[in-house]
Amino acid sequence: MLKLLAGLLGAAAVTLALASPAGADLAQDRALAERYAPVMRLVAGDESCGPDSRYVPIDVGLLFDEPTVALRGAWGNDLVGIAPTAKELGRGLWGYHLDFPGDALRPGCDYLHWQEHLGAERTPTAYAHVVTDPSHPGEIALQYWFFYVFNDWNNLHEGDWEMIQLVFDAPTAAAALQTKPVEVGYSQHEGAERAAWDDPKLERIDGTHPVVHPAEGSHANFYGEALYLGSSAQEGVGCDDTRGPTVDVRPTVVTIPSDASAARASYQWITFEGRWGELHPAFFNGPEGPNLKEQWTHPIAWAKDWRSRSYAVPGSTVFGAGATGFFCTAVAHGSRTLVQLVANPVAFFLVVAGLVVVAIFLLSRTAWRPTAPLRLAHRRAWGQTLAAAGRMYVGRWPLFVGVGVLFVPIGLLISLLQGLLLHTTSVLGLQAGHGSSGAAAFVALALGTTLTLLGLGLVQAAVARALLELDADRSVGPVQAYRLSLARARRLSGALLVAVVVVSLLASSLYLIPLAIWLAGLWALVVPVVELEDVGALASLRRSRLLVRGHWLKVTSLVVVGGGLVLVLGPLVGALLILATSAPLWLVNVVAGVIYAVTMPFVALTTAYVYFDCRVRDEIRVGEGDERLPAEIELSA
Repeated sequence: MLKLLAGLLGAAAVTLALASPAGADLAQDRALAERYAPVMRLVAGDESCGPDSRYVPIDVGLLFDEPTVALRGAWGNDLVGIAPTAKELGRGLWGYHLDFPGDALRPGCDYLHWQEHLGAERTPTAYAHVVTDPSHPGEIALQYWFFYVFNDWNNLHEGDWEMIQLVFDAPTAAAALQTKPVEVGYSQHEGAERAAWDDPKLERIDGTHPVVHPAEGSHANFYGEALYLGSSAQEGVGCDDTRGPTVDVRPTVVTIPSDASAARASYQWITFEGRWGELHPAFFNGPEGPNLKEQWTHPIAWAKDWRSRSYAVPGSTVFGAGATGFFCTAVAHGSRTLVQLVANPVAFFLVVAGLVVVAIFLLSRTAWRPTAPLRLAHRRAWGQTLAAAGRMYVGRWPLFVGVGVLFVPIGLLISLLQGLLLHTTSVLGLQAGHGSSGAAAFVALALGTTLTLLGLGLVQAAVARALLELDADRSVGPVQAYRLSLARARRLSGALLVAVVVVSLLASSLYLIPLAIWLAGLWALVVPVVELEDVGALASLRRSRLLVRGHWLKVTSLVVVGGGLVLVLGPLVGALLILATSAPLWLVNVVAGVIYAVTMPFVALTTAYVYFDCRVRDEIRVGEGDERLPAEIELSA
């Protein structure tokens, strides 16, 4: 009996002796992980899904033995079972996938509500992993992995694994505890952004806890609050938003042993080789787990490819629509379109085909020739109006580019005045400052809108005068065109002010928006009326209404199409520059703004030609046949 007891005690001693190094290593790993535990600065999500609704990094243990989670096989969507266990996932199961309740392509609020059902908000969790890289001895990485139930960004998908990594110039966790990190990397889509430990962009709480800003929906991790633009797979194609309101969350740190066998024994799910979310075509698939990613086993080698910075979208532009804002919006809408294609391919193609057929039909129903851009006082078909404006702009481009360039100072003035009101600097698409009151913001917006419309009115007036001079075979330059138009600037300002105030007040009510749009169309010709007819401010509004009456759809559609082409062209060129070059974002916005300014006269040309069409119709009661150009009146101003 004594011999048996002695044998058992000896075996226990040997076991303890063998186990103690691993136990000591795990204790050091935990101590390191707790010292540098991150603080997550989470953005409030869609309030329509509930107050303070936001995705949080969850404890994956909540997924196991959960009857709303399914395990599906490698043969597609074959159901293997419900409420899978961590042990089941520990079998590897290559090609399998988890399936959560909801449709990733039509998420709505389902995943936020399911997260609430799981109780994930009560136990936000980060999984720590201390790991060395065999190809880089003498360095060690401390990783924190975060799992979210859904990626609500451009590439919608169930499940999302994100992480941050701290690199130490030390061979072990024990040695790392005696020093501080060399650098930090925050995962962002397929890449990551680095920061030195003492980099000003890295905020730390209590000296050791890095602040992480997960972007709304995508959960890509950033160093600050901003709207970040990405144009590659490494950065993510689209815009990540980390701006407030935010709340700080300190996740519970769970340390996964660095020893592979110990990790499998304690957290069996870590060997799962399937996907943590349902299957869909393209990039709508659920993600693979940490154990299948390069940084899990080669963290230092992976760190060599980190980027040094991310690019924040400028807060405003000099004039016109910003290329960066256009890019963000275009990618978001393009993503939604792709979602519809994947979810309903037949219906998608039918809708697109229908729209193309309707567009071709409508464009074929109008005449495009002859254009006769210098025979102003004629009736013109819808297509002839656009064609005449385009031909005139191209044929006299130095004149009209000059008219547009002279609008640039107005754009600068708008930016400077708004900046003064908001206590910010907002020039050349760069923004700095700390915001201002709601009243100041409203005044700045109203002032900016008024000055922009006044500027557009001046451009339209100068173009109308220039056209009249050209039609009379007199030479005219940009400065002379503006000088001629200034004779009636007071009337023009009064008419535009009345129109802007009335339309804006009507548009402020949801129920009165149709009336606002109708009035805006009736008053679309007020500038050429003021400039080319001897009428006062209020009389010009009545005259525009009389000219447009009966032709509202034609007038409004031409002005909208002309304005749309101008508004889109600059940002479109800027978006292509974003994708094709590494030009600074402020420069891209400036290029888009300049293109907007120099093409603005095209809108004025379109408005002028449609004015002449309406005026000829009013003064010469012609029929509604196909013939357009022969009807003509004498012009004077």
